[in-house]
Amino acid sequence: MKAICVTPDRELEVRDVPTPDAPAPGHVLIDMDASAINHGDKTFLKMPSAAGPAAAPGRHAVWGASGAGRVVVVGEGVPVEYEGRQVAIYRSLERSPESVGLWCERAHVPYTTCLILPDPVRARDYCGSLVNVMTAYAFLEEIVDAGHQGVIVTAGNSATGQALASLARSRNIPAILLVRTVAARDALLRSGAEHVIVTTEGFTGTLAKLAAELGTTAVFDGVGGDLLTRIAPSLPMNSTIYFYGFLGGAVPVSIQSVQFMMKNLSMKRFSNFESRTVKEQAKLIAALKALAGVIDGAIFTTRIGREFRYDQIELAMAYESVDGAKAVLVG
Repeated sequence: MKAICVTPDRELEVRDVPTPDAPAPGHVLIDMDASAINHGDKTFLKMPSAAGPAAAPGRHAVWGASGAGRVVVVGEGVPVEYEGRQVAIYRSLERSPESVGLWCERAHVPYTTCLILPDPVRARDYCGSLVNVMTAYAFLEEIVDAGHQGVIVTAGNSATGQALASLARSRNIPAILLVRTVAARDALLRSGAEHVIVTTEGFTGTLAKLAAELGTTAVFDGVGGDLLTRIAPSLPMNSTIYFYGFLGGAVPVSIQSVQFMMKNLSMKRFSNFESRTVKEQAKLIAALKALAGVIDGAIFTTRIGREFRYDQIELAMAYESVDGAKAVLVG
């Protein structure tokens, strides 16, 4: 079968690799419909240490962590409800030496990396969704366990930010979404978000007042850089900043030590792979079942920008869109 594989020099190339035909116990074979190219696919290709073992490519060095397709064969121990079903996949949810990555014609992964999609939906529309919705779910589980009552999301219009807002709303957890434009704010408000702030001049006063009222002491930060520097003085007492992304690039975060002392701030990273939701299989299975009940909501679909064949991988990796739409590989 055709597959996009990673070379020892961390480049990508199209190869012919053996087609898996017999799943290992606990695994499924999936005829792939489409695979989204997420930000992490690019980052971990050049910086594999950023994700640790979760970025390991598996058998035949096939790359790709997010996709969607149809289960064609199930291995021993796989629940019968997976047979023949459309699934969204996030391969990094469970590491296996038997895994075959998703940028290929037929993937081989543990069933616990798959979310069963409702029959009426088109699998392709969820080819990049599970990473976002699982991140949001696992993060909410973590902050609730830590005693936080609400959350501030710095990349409020991102796919993960929107998923987080939707799941927080369903759990009655207050969420403040920070966005860069009025258009993004209006779109989020139309989707059901209640508290959206545009990060223009003077927004920090509005943020400080609202954050204090709602008790949003957890910050889900996918931006870093200057934005985090600006909002730190506006955070409520006992806030924790959880680093998840770095859209702010190389711009450093600068927070005065007096802010840490006055507000008892703390900072830590958030990793799906280190969360209890993902590390404990019972919790992971429960999360997949819970999310299967809401995944068909429009807010969770993948923003598809352009579709590419495997032999167009260089163009696909270079693709960028202004609205966060993703390049999608379709074989």
